[in-house]
Amino acid sequence: MGAVSIRSVRKSYGALTAIENLSLEIEDGEFLVLVGPSGCGKSTLLRMIAGLEDISDGEIRIADRVVNEVAPKERDIAMVFQSYALYPHMSVEENMGFSLRLKGVDKQERARRVRAAAEILGLEPLLERLPRQLSGGQRQRVAMGRAIVRNPAVYLFDEPLSNLDAKLRVQMRSEIKLNHARLGTTTVYVTHDQIEAMTMADRIVVMSAGDIEQIGTPLQLYDSPANRFVAGFIGSPAMNFLPCRVQNGKLRTAEGTVLPVDIPANTDEGRAIVIGIRPEHFVITDADDPSAIPTDVLTVEPTGVETHLVTRMAGEEVLASFRDRLDVAAGTRIGLRPILDRVHAFDETTGARLGLD
Repeated sequence: MGAVSIRSVRKSYGALTAIENLSLEIEDGEFLVLVGPSGCGKSTLLRMIAGLEDISDGEIRIADRVVNEVAPKERDIAMVFQSYALYPHMSVEENMGFSLRLKGVDKQERARRVRAAAEILGLEPLLERLPRQLSGGQRQRVAMGRAIVRNPAVYLFDEPLSNLDAKLRVQMRSEIKLNHARLGTTTVYVTHDQIEAMTMADRIVVMSAGDIEQIGTPLQLYDSPANRFVAGFIGSPAMNFLPCRVQNGKLRTAEGTVLPVDIPANTDEGRAIVIGIRPEHFVITDADDPSAIPTDVLTVEPTGVETHLVTRMAGEEVLASFRDRLDVAAGTRIGLRPILDRVHAFDETTGARLGLD
């Protein structure tokens, strides 16, 4: 069993508190992704699970065993770092089996485990090569293989794909997720890339300033963000935000545009709120359509699959994204009608989403 329980954990560096009273339950066999901007505490939390950072207070359990005072090598975890950290003078096979050799595993069993991991990762033809003879993606596979051979209770990944180019990152995302499906081992994965989080996770933990903003499945976070921070962090391209105020039963922006969207329930006159609309949740129409927002097209960005319109709407720069190839030119005035059941509203002061289910 590889469940991980983090209970009221705190981490301080002198007067600086990096993580304050954080609790999190990770289920056995789950693929959990910690995501957030640089400095949010996600890598610190991962390193505390690994035992590479002491905790200042609280409790961490791995497979129902308290590991606060347990050395990293005794925690039954395997970690894959951003840097491959391969021994340059050792072959792929020797690198993958080195930790087993240190643990005193006999040569025959080492070879069996290395061959099994190499088969999973497609490394069989490369076992005799040195790291300098491998591509970046192959080196990362070796680092993963080194973790797999240990048969740990928990895998920990600390931004393992950051050093790869875009094409390799996509490939490796698929391989890591496929290996998790094969092995079924609890996995905790740290990244700042929300696309990695969305495509790989069973659940995502969104962190900010050492605290948890929201926990949920990728689509739960996309469809029902708890606050403006999560709404702006999850989704690519990012959500558009339009500050406005309730005036005479309508939502009106600072420069006077009335937004044709519903006012959240129990919202008082004069309340300042922020409307959030994802780029893909607009319908293009005529500029004089009363159900749309008059919008000036600044630039048109065709990608082949999609067309992105960078626009000026109600005094704000707004991105609209369409699956169609549009016959629209820069300088054109159009209407953009929000898809009403996909519009979000946030309190301007607290950032909390209004009208939560």
